[in-house]
Amino acid sequence: MSHRAPGPDARARRRRWVVAVPIVLVVLWLVVGSVAGPFAGKLGTVAINDPSAFLPTTAEATRVANLQKTFQEKEINPAVVVYQRDAGITAADRAAVGKIKDAVSLGKSISGPVVGPLPSKDGEALELIVPLNGTLEHQLPAVVDQLRRNTSAGLPPGLQVYLTGPAGFAADLTSAFGGIHGVLLVVAVSVVILILLVVYRSPILPFVVLVSALFALALASGVVYWLTKQGVITLNGQSQGILSILVVGAATDYALLLTSRFREELREHESRFRAMQVALRQSLAPILASGITVILSLLCLLFSNLRSTSSLGPVAAIGIAGSLASALTFLPAVLVLLGRAGFWPRRPEYGSPHPEKTGVWGRVAGEVGRRPRLLWVVATGVLIVFAAFLPTLKASGVSQSALFLNNAESVTGQKVAAEHFPAGLGSPVVVIGPAEAARQMVRTAAGVQGISSATLLGDGGQQIAGDAKPKVVDGRVEVQAVLKAAPDSDAAVAVVKRMRVVEHAKAPGSSVGGATAVQLDTQRTGERDRSVIIPIVLAVVLVLLMLLLRAVLAPVLLLVSVVLSFAATLGASALVFNHVLGFPGADPSVPLFGFVFLVALGIDYNIFLMTRVREESVRHGTRAGVRRGLAVTGGVITSAGVVLAATFSALSVIPILFLAQIAFIVAFGVLLDTLLVRSVLVPALAHDIGPAIWWPSRLARTPEDESESAT
Repeated sequence: MSHRAPGPDARARRRRWVVAVPIVLVVLWLVVGSVAGPFAGKLGTVAINDPSAFLPTTAEATRVANLQKTFQEKEINPAVVVYQRDAGITAADRAAVGKIKDAVSLGKSISGPVVGPLPSKDGEALELIVPLNGTLEHQLPAVVDQLRRNTSAGLPPGLQVYLTGPAGFAADLTSAFGGIHGVLLVVAVSVVILILLVVYRSPILPFVVLVSALFALALASGVVYWLTKQGVITLNGQSQGILSILVVGAATDYALLLTSRFREELREHESRFRAMQVALRQSLAPILASGITVILSLLCLLFSNLRSTSSLGPVAAIGIAGSLASALTFLPAVLVLLGRAGFWPRRPEYGSPHPEKTGVWGRVAGEVGRRPRLLWVVATGVLIVFAAFLPTLKASGVSQSALFLNNAESVTGQKVAAEHFPAGLGSPVVVIGPAEAARQMVRTAAGVQGISSATLLGDGGQQIAGDAKPKVVDGRVEVQAVLKAAPDSDAAVAVVKRMRVVEHAKAPGSSVGGATAVQLDTQRTGERDRSVIIPIVLAVVLVLLMLLLRAVLAPVLLLVSVVLSFAATLGASALVFNHVLGFPGADPSVPLFGFVFLVALGIDYNIFLMTRVREESVRHGTRAGVRRGLAVTGGVITSAGVVLAATFSALSVIPILFLAQIAFIVAFGVLLDTLLVRSVLVPALAHDIGPAIWWPSRLARTPEDESESAT
């Protein structure tokens, strides 16, 4: 049977089709960007930042919060207003605060009678407790801002005022996240543009890569907004911030890998379409493997019992999926339409030499080939030294006031209130239990060290005294106990622990909750999540690496190297947090988030390297493949690491302790992985081991070319 070559008409039709597909893809992404893009600015309207909403339903604090609603006609979120005068409160001060109380009580957002003004024992302060509507959610910052203006208007000169309490903290936290998307995006985009201009030395390509990342973010934001609006997933401020950073960083990484391979192939193929075909075929496996690894690692967060942590899993996974979609469709379409012109003025001409093989990374690969054992031993030693400081990382939890890195009014107000009043006056410990044990519950709570008073609640949510009858709902009563220490302090948490022990023993069926209990249960749940999720992530990543590399030994060594790198990162972070930045500690979820990001993203770079090493090993032998793979991927992977580290560093512009710590851990860890683990340790170890690195695949039994391996 003879095969005739396609005629001129067939070739013309094929060429039109080849050109039409990229154009159609670009147009489709323009539609996606215009439709989904506006939702990126609306994510804050569906985000929830209430800590009590993140606890599992089985947590004791959650049970109390649900039971407490049955005792209230309206859900309450108290704000505490503190007035202070160092020289002592005057009659004019008391009169002014009294007028403010009467005016504030008429507000539409008030859910009950305003308590106060309560005088301090030292005569230097007054306090109002304002019960705000607990269902305000996204309106809370505006309501608190208005309350701050109302409670500070018309004061006598010299009288200071601060608004704090649960409502004040929640409003300040929401405000800190306010505008997070826009600020982070501007910072991240600026950093990415600067780095890409240095990497490509082209005025065109950086903007192509950036547009690809922004389209990925638009798609992800649209999907996240719609799923959150439908109640399928939960979004909070920290997830929103991490989403934008993760998408921009990951999309840029994938773009760098594809663009680098396209530039290589343009030197090998005269046709830009053929060059893109080969580049896509060779880049598809590592990019997809990387993306799937990160997505599955992030989805492991669904095993968390803390809803603020579990919610990040699907949100971030959607972001990575958007990055993959854009990097594998929009970006190649634009690149192939631009062709060599996209790299102007450094156009990769057909038949020109590959500078990657003779540049800096060519020399690094040569060093790896000459003294591999020395290099991987030294690199491992450096990691072990840093990892030795891991036990000094304080990650058992921090107070709510320590979450802010700026001078939030709620933090200052709580400190002022603690100087003059029982610090927990506006945020009591709540005990709910059987009505027949009501008096016993009060006596038990009042007898706990660290409690200044305890009372039963009557009708209307008012505290009662003496033999007055408490309000009974479904056979239960509510007791409120006032803490002496600040409700978000370690001392307050210790009091709640003691109270739970004695209340459970003396009033069986009772439960202890409140804001401090929420903090305690959050810390305990975070510690549980670490012990459960980390092994699951390791198992998932190991299986994926085995499938990708078709080996056992190489994936095990890669995983060990990334875990050692993570331990070294936390050790270095402990040194910086404790001795340089002076942070009071960290939330238990910080190491968990750092682990998930660093293991997933650290494996990313090893995937990029080792898939190319395997490709080269099939043709040239393992040791030559290691050197060739490191030489051609060194520049692009290092650039990708710098971009990702820089984008995560942008999280530090938000004045929240958690985000600043995640920013440092991920940025430092990515750079450590990129510059030491992937560049020195892994290739040197693979070169030293030789073909056996691919055990038990057939590639492990392929004899080395002795002359090549000795080069």
